[in-house]
Amino acid sequence: MKKIFVIGGCRSGKSGHALELAEQMPGARKVFVATCVPHDEEMNQRVARHKQDRSSSWITLEVPVRLADTISQKSAQCDLILVDCLTLWMSNLLLETEDFETIDRHVMDLIRALEVARCPVILVSNEVGTGIVPENRLARLFRDATGFSNQKVAACADEVIWMVAGIPVKIK
Repeated sequence: MKKIFVIGGCRSGKSGHALELAEQMPGARKVFVATCVPHDEEMNQRVARHKQDRSSSWITLEVPVRLADTISQKSAQCDLILVDCLTLWMSNLLLETEDFETIDRHVMDLIRALEVARCPVILVSNEVGTGIVPENRLARLFRDATGFSNQKVAACADEVIWMVAGIPVKIK
């Protein structure tokens, strides 16, 4: 099954483009996997805006960490899965553990789930490798883990789309 990876900077149009791609794909049973865990009012408002962008026909699952399990379990029951986003998923993983090997196991579990998924999967993530080197260890760990995760997902994906100022640029 087809895997599409949409990556770009903050406010580059990633989520909107991924949703547009998903809406164009056939099938009525579409699952939106939300990884965000809102911790403040501003993030609650962002989540509400994202929900308004989707039609009521979408099934929404809130999955902060167990992404591979969700894809494995749901891909046989639906026509499409859209995951938004891997960057927040990585934040959630780091809240559970700062052990890079444990995080890498989660990433490899995700890759295995994608490889055997029985429906198309679209994944969204932020490109974190074009900024400055963070000054603290946790921020560097986040950047490194997200960067390695993005590389592995991109390698597994059939298509990779880089979003720049709202413009999709197909790079794979």
